[in-house]
Amino acid sequence: MTRRYHPILVVLHWLLALMIIVGLLMGGLSLSETPNDDPAKLTSLMLHMGSGLAILALMIGRLVARLFTAKPPHADIGNDVLNKGASAAHWVFYVLVVVMCASGIAISQIAGLPDIVFGGSGDPLPATFDNLLPRAVHGITATLLWLLIGGHVLAALYHHFVRKDGLLGRMWFGNRNA
Repeated sequence: MTRRYHPILVVLHWLLALMIIVGLLMGGLSLSETPNDDPAKLTSLMLHMGSGLAILALMIGRLVARLFTAKPPHADIGNDVLNKGASAAHWVFYVLVVVMCASGIAISQIAGLPDIVFGGSGDPLPATFDNLLPRAVHGITATLLWLLIGGHVLAALYHHFVRKDGLLGRMWFGNRNA
C-alpha cells in the first residue's frame, strides 16, 4: 500500500505552497500599495503576472499528476463530516488557484497589461484596476485562499502534534510503501 505521495506531487505541493504565498503577499502588500503611476509597479506586475502564469501551469501539472499517480488512502479521523470536508478542501484549493489565475489573466487582458508590462508600449498603466469586475474576484479569491491556507496549516499541525498520526510525513520524500 502506498503511504506517501508521489515525489512529483511532493515537489509541486511545496513549490506551489511557496509560490502561492509569495504571490499573495506580493499582491496584497506590494502591488496594492504601489500607485499605478509609480514606475516600479511595472517591474512588480511583470514578476506577479509571470509567477501567476507559472503557478497556473504548475497547478494544472499537479492536478494531472494527482489524477494519474497512486496516493495513500484518505486520512480517517473517525468523523465522516470532517473526513469529507478535508477531501473537499483539497479540491477547493485547485478551484481557488485556477480562479485566482483566471481573474488575474482577465484583469491583464481588460487593462491591456501584456503590451504595457511586457511589450514596452510606453503606455501608462490605467489609473486604477478597482473598477474591473475580475479585480474584485481576484481580491475575494485571495482572501478565501488565505483562509484555506490557514485552515490547511492548522489541520496539518493538529495531525502532527495532537493526533501524532504521521499524516504530515505523507507529503514528504521517502519510501512510498514504508
